[in-house]
Amino acid sequence: MKISNAPNTSSTITGFILLGFPCPREGQILLFVLFSAVYLLTLMGNSSIICAVCWDQRLHTPMYILLANFSFLEIWYVTSTVPNMLANFLSDKQLISFSGCFLQFYFFFSLGSTECFFLAVMAFDRYLAICWPLHYPTLMTGRLCANLVISCWVLGFLWFLIPIIIISQMSFCGSRIIDHFLCDPGPLLALTCTRVPVIELTSSTLSSLLLFIPFLFIMVSYALVLQAVLKFPSAAGRRKAFSTCGSHLTVVSLFYGSVMVMYVSPTSEHDAGMQKIVTLFYSVVTPLINPVIYSLRNKDMKHAMKKLLGT
Repeated sequence: MKISNAPNTSSTITGFILLGFPCPREGQILLFVLFSAVYLLTLMGNSSIICAVCWDQRLHTPMYILLANFSFLEIWYVTSTVPNMLANFLSDKQLISFSGCFLQFYFFFSLGSTECFFLAVMAFDRYLAICWPLHYPTLMTGRLCANLVISCWVLGFLWFLIPIIIISQMSFCGSRIIDHFLCDPGPLLALTCTRVPVIELTSSTLSSLLLFIPFLFIMVSYALVLQAVLKFPSAAGRRKAFSTCGSHLTVVSLFYGSVMVMYVSPTSEHDAGMQKIVTLFYSVVTPLINPVIYSLRNKDMKHAMKKLLGT
């Protein structure tokens, strides 16, 4: 395919080229099979959690309602990137339309933003349950839980809306080749005809606030939880409290650890291979292993899963 080097505006661009993971045809087919299996397992694992929460009356509590919403989010988070990636493994052109690229950009970052907010709300729920156990039913009411869930979704989908709209209206020049498997702001901004420092600064600031404010909130919540747990008189009570929080802390560590490597590490701006691997981890791998983490470390969830599977 011949690629024009003449300047193009967003009104004439018909698509971008996502390089993905360049390798021979056999390697592309192998990657297609691998990621197809990962995608199906992710859908099955997260759908199982949603079904278990819906069907088991004992799980109709704020903690599990938040978990079911989180699993629903993970399904759409992985769906925003993997189907297009799978199609490109079998395609020679590896094209993505201009509108398709920015829709993927919007949904991928909106769902990722929503995940940050959900992780913070789940930490807040654990703080209330452990630090204020007697007042928990009156504090974490069904109405508050619903408002928190709605707020996460709304904030997540509004967080990057304006920068994405502005970037989509900019002019793009050159090869239109994106050395990534998804439409990421860094490679997209590198293709613009003129640098707009204000947009780059705005995107960087929003990303930083999105990462550090929820993360700081989570850390403060768990510091207070740890302080309360250490005062428990019985070792059994402490083990139960740590077990309850362990799953969520593991998920937080995996997600924030990989995202911060991506957006805080100075080398990630220059190494395209590193960008792909780290993005792959937090966008594809973590949605796969999160259901396993929650199922293995939670007795109620394990019981609900066995009941769901009829074992």
